[in-house]
Amino acid sequence: MENIEKLKGQVVEDINKAKDIKSLEDIRVAVLGKKGSITELMKGLASLSVEEKKEMGKNLNLLKTEVEAVLETKKSELEEAELNAKLNNERIDVTLPIRPETQGRIHPVSKIYEEVVSIFGQMGFAVAEGPDIEDTFHNFTALNMPDNHPARQMHDTFYLPKEKNGSQDMDDSYVIRTHTSPVQIRTMQKQQPPIRIIAPGRTYRSDYDATHTPMFHQVEGLVIDKNITMAHLKGCLYDFVKTFFELDEIPVRYRPSFFPFTEPSAEMDIGCLKTKSEIKIGAGNDWLEILGCGMVHPNVLRAGGIDPEVYQGFAFGVGMDRLAMLKYGIPDLRTFFESDVRWLKNYGFAPLDESSMTNGLSNNGGQTR
Repeated sequence: MENIEKLKGQVVEDINKAKDIKSLEDIRVAVLGKKGSITELMKGLASLSVEEKKEMGKNLNLLKTEVEAVLETKKSELEEAELNAKLNNERIDVTLPIRPETQGRIHPVSKIYEEVVSIFGQMGFAVAEGPDIEDTFHNFTALNMPDNHPARQMHDTFYLPKEKNGSQDMDDSYVIRTHTSPVQIRTMQKQQPPIRIIAPGRTYRSDYDATHTPMFHQVEGLVIDKNITMAHLKGCLYDFVKTFFELDEIPVRYRPSFFPFTEPSAEMDIGCLKTKSEIKIGAGNDWLEILGCGMVHPNVLRAGGIDPEVYQGFAFGVGMDRLAMLKYGIPDLRTFFESDVRWLKNYGFAPLDESSMTNGLSNNGGQTR
């Protein structure tokens, strides 16, 4: 019995001193293997009397069980320590690119957003924002759009389902906004003139083809003050398109049009040269429609809480996705939203390629074409 306790103490001490799994396995073999110390003692039971064999066998089985338990505990500790060491040695910063060619790119729409804000910011415009989910009053009624206007139909607009037992009043319905014009109404309701804002953001319409997508980006502008005229509108937009396309001069023209929220209304065209393979802005005898604009309708001013007898203003709206297509030669609008990293690598911009009026909008080396 004394020898068994001495062996147990020695084995437990050796197990606790083991530094790795291999050392621990060597101890296990030396103790419990075919020629191990405990195994050899058990082989010697045959030479003992029945009573001695019974007592010694019991003690050896207890020893074997205790040694196996200590071995298992130590093995778990060593395995956990080895795993932690491996994880620590193989740790990587997953926020860093693996290879230079996998560096992220700024999406063209994000780049256009920066360029537009930079240009109008220099003109004194502030950026205004509004909710993507709008009530029909701000999205349609306040913008002088009658109940039977085609844009109100469900085949053009994404309506949200009404609550059960809710009001049947049309102005209590909610839509995913079809334009950023509701931001103009919200700005007029909370701010007295003079007002000079642009409202960039996402808009939604039920349409999908090479030049239309269910979700797209617009930027609208609004200027309200005393004695604002169409001449101010034309000068503002001419400076914008000339600066945006980075040209010293650009031909423009205005064609009469109709929008419920402006009167008079116009569509602005810019001069270009169209060929089978490209469109060159600012040259040639062709024209390309780029945006809609006009003087704010008196009914819209009243809906925003502004007296049309005292104030007047102008408004305009242009698709930022369309601007990106024209400026950077992107043929299909649907590719903007397909999450193709190859497309983004070709049309995207370097992450630190910021747009500014002093350093240039886009020709500062960031773009990969």
